[in-house]
Amino acid sequence: MVDLTALLTDLAAESEQLDALVAGLPPQEWGQPTPAPGWTIAHQIAHLAWTDHVAQLAATDADAFYATVTSAPDASRLVDAGAESFLAPPAALLARWRTGRSALGAALAAAPAGEKLPWYGTRMSPASMATARIMETWAHGEDVAESLGVARPATGRLRHVAYLGFRTLGHSFAAHGRAVPATPVRVELAAPAGDGETWAFGPADAADRVTGPALDFCRLVTQRRHRADLALVATGPVADEWLDVAQAFAGPPGTGRAPRSAAGSGDDSARTLT
Repeated sequence: MVDLTALLTDLAAESEQLDALVAGLPPQEWGQPTPAPGWTIAHQIAHLAWTDHVAQLAATDADAFYATVTSAPDASRLVDAGAESFLAPPAALLARWRTGRSALGAALAAAPAGEKLPWYGTRMSPASMATARIMETWAHGEDVAESLGVARPATGRLRHVAYLGFRTLGHSFAAHGRAVPATPVRVELAAPAGDGETWAFGPADAADRVTGPALDFCRLVTQRRHRADLALVATGPVADEWLDVAQAFAGPPGTGRAPRSAAGSGDDSARTLT
């Protein structure tokens, strides 16, 4: 059984790591562009604050959550409009994000066991919602870190992101208008701690496989890197096609990121954040 308390602890830790990255920034640095076109650091934090807010509504007031969808003037701009609506001066934005994520944690902890919460195009258990929030917080934290020129240390919390990336294989194909494959895929990832641990998902005897560093897989499924820039190996046609469409997030297909170079470039120029 999934330990919701442990998930919420990891969500809080992931949020705190990003919080520490932006809390001391001078106000003008919040306006720095990030790899997401048109989004500044402020937009990234505002997006997280908005998503935490609507996730809290999903956990506490389903009608209010659905109202945020039906009242949107342009459904195709729901995410961008949500981020824009939560923009504020840095101190106010940071306080809004902190208050909202705390409220979301409390709401998910109080949700009845087995309840399915409404979400965009699906329904999610509180544990799945917490996992999705870890994924998004980490992914948008990657954009902020890249904008600031720092490389954050990878942690064991990436296992949640990797697991979600594996679980969303079918959605990834469907979101891109492709038939969902019946062929199973095995994923074997080198954990970031460097202690030799392998994170494995899927049938051990599956012919189609994806192997490589867990960090690279997480960057792929959150569409923070193009597969050409990652040390992932796909064996079999389904596994290979999956790496072209993988996305761990709900909704329509993401635009992904362009290759940095034919050989891949990574974060060689970034300073390490400890």
